[in-house]
Amino acid sequence: MTDHNHNAAYAQLDAWIDAHFDEQVKFLQALVQVPTDTPPGNNAPHAERTAELLQGFGYVAEKHAVPSDEVKAYGLESITNLIVRRKFADGGKTIALNAHGDVVPPGEGWTHKPYGGEIDNGAMYGRATAVSKSDFSTFTFATRALESLGLLLKGGVELHFTYDEEFGGEKGPGWLLAQGLTKPDLMIAAGFSYQVVTAHNGCLQMEVTVQGEMAHAAIPDSGTDALQGAVHILNALHALNAQYLKTTSKVEGITHPYLNVGQISGGTNTNVVPGKVVFKLDRRMIPEENPVEVEASIRKTIEDAAASFNPPRGGKQLKVDIKRLLLAKAMVPLAGNQPLVDAIQKHGEQLFGEPIPAVGTPLYTDVRLYVERGIPGVIYGAGPRTVLESHAKRNDERVMLEDVRRATKVVARTLLDLLS
Repeated sequence: MTDHNHNAAYAQLDAWIDAHFDEQVKFLQALVQVPTDTPPGNNAPHAERTAELLQGFGYVAEKHAVPSDEVKAYGLESITNLIVRRKFADGGKTIALNAHGDVVPPGEGWTHKPYGGEIDNGAMYGRATAVSKSDFSTFTFATRALESLGLLLKGGVELHFTYDEEFGGEKGPGWLLAQGLTKPDLMIAAGFSYQVVTAHNGCLQMEVTVQGEMAHAAIPDSGTDALQGAVHILNALHALNAQYLKTTSKVEGITHPYLNVGQISGGTNTNVVPGKVVFKLDRRMIPEENPVEVEASIRKTIEDAAASFNPPRGGKQLKVDIKRLLLAKAMVPLAGNQPLVDAIQKHGEQLFGEPIPAVGTPLYTDVRLYVERGIPGVIYGAGPRTVLESHAKRNDERVMLEDVRRATKVVARTLLDLLS
């Protein structure tokens, strides 16, 4: 295709997206209005609704239900992952577009309904408007726009709408890939509009059970206070963050490792010395780190701290049980991702009027599961400059509709470049 023909095709794509944008907004609202709080993670109903809406566009969504016993053992209620396959002529690449429908629960402090999909001052509000139901719409309408051209294209597009990003992705894209249900050549995963992400942090999550010995609060020395023991261990863990500041990443956008303890529970009553405390930690790993070494180091810190805790004379030694909940490896750039990066940067700069940098992000995502299998991928989609601006995982999550519109055009043009 000549440059002139390409430019004419880009203009046609943009015009189709503009003409169908009201329809795209309604599609996104319908997706936001079906809750997908994870936990509890009963997400099959959203997949059914998504498949029904896609059918209205003439798209057949394959429904791949993860077996119920697997999902329940995993700690969720139901997962149905969707694949839509749009094939063109033989001889080209298959590009997967992946977005996740599962979300963290809304929490408190909203000024708009968490599942209302309300539009206010050019933004749509609601849980998952930014992360990442917006990209169900971006990727669907970019694909529809591409097909509207009626050009002879090679390869194909697959929409992967999955429901396990918040728990790590193993029963989402990880499950589809492990079952051999898909093997794309390239992939784009849901992201934000002002940067294309080529690398991201890894994440290790662990559950630590600190076992002491219950006692009456009137005679505390007859037991071992598991909460005091847990505090002793937590102090040792939090002290690691000072060391982590010295370990910096060479990837732009990623700084240093970090450890956070995000959940703690224990004790039986106010007048009882706690016999058991459980806490969950999250350790972000930069791409340069070795996950096996990181996990061994965390375990050693916990075990050493437990061993150095002095119980009262009448109490027992602390015991700790350490369980790994998640090990998400970092995403490292694969050489084959350059055509994706180049196309997104070119069209992003034209449509947003500013350079679109290629960076790393301190988040972890599903993309690593594709990259681990040798499928080059990047993160790009509809959203603001930062996670903070999007209010993702906080109250009043929102996406600017103009970002959705322009990101849809960027993705559609990128697909045209790679498939024509």
